[in-house]
Amino acid sequence: MTDFIQTNPARTLDNAAQDHYVAAEKPFSTVVRKGQTVRIEDSYGQQAIDTLFYNAADYSERYSSQDTVREQNAAYVSTGTKVMSNEGRVMLAVTADSCGRHDTSAGACSCESNTVRFGHGTKYLHACRDNFVAEVARYGMSKRDIAPNINFFMNVPISPNGGITIVDGVSAAGDYVELKAEMDVLMVISNCPQINNPCNGFDPTPIRVLVWDGEV
Repeated sequence: MTDFIQTNPARTLDNAAQDHYVAAEKPFSTVVRKGQTVRIEDSYGQQAIDTLFYNAADYSERYSSQDTVREQNAAYVSTGTKVMSNEGRVMLAVTADSCGRHDTSAGACSCESNTVRFGHGTKYLHACRDNFVAEVARYGMSKRDIAPNINFFMNVPISPNGGITIVDGVSAAGDYVELKAEMDVLMVISNCPQINNPCNGFDPTPIRVLVWDGEV
């Protein structure tokens, strides 16, 4: 079991530099400056939060799941994880985690994958890839700029033969993960709309995102 680090008690809602409510199934983005700490909160529990990171000064540098896994020699993201870029640089570091299970292997749902996994009747259901495409377009990017992502709070056991399965999440209402930015980053979230597998408990719910300045 992961040893969790308690969040800084000096951080309160009153001194947060940013406080965002993200509705169920919706995209969201914000810039987190170097030295700031961002908290991603699973407000109601069992909600997968698909997340991408980009260097805010150069979007060609972005989150790399491969480099992150290799740097940690671990398949999951949790306290102490260095979130790595495709340039081999640390983008953020996970400083606190009340859940302990965050996937970076299963990727984001899409209309195409929904069709393959769950049948043609799901083809037109909303998906994380749609959210990502819509949100990165605000910054002049396209679907070509969407890399493999982190799935905060998504429970994806990996079997000894390398197989992966998306199962019921273990996060409870109010669980959170906190990351300290090591460079200015653009964070892009898809509050996952998936209803065909148990990653969201078959009931997508709202989340909260808070950012504190470095001195807090």
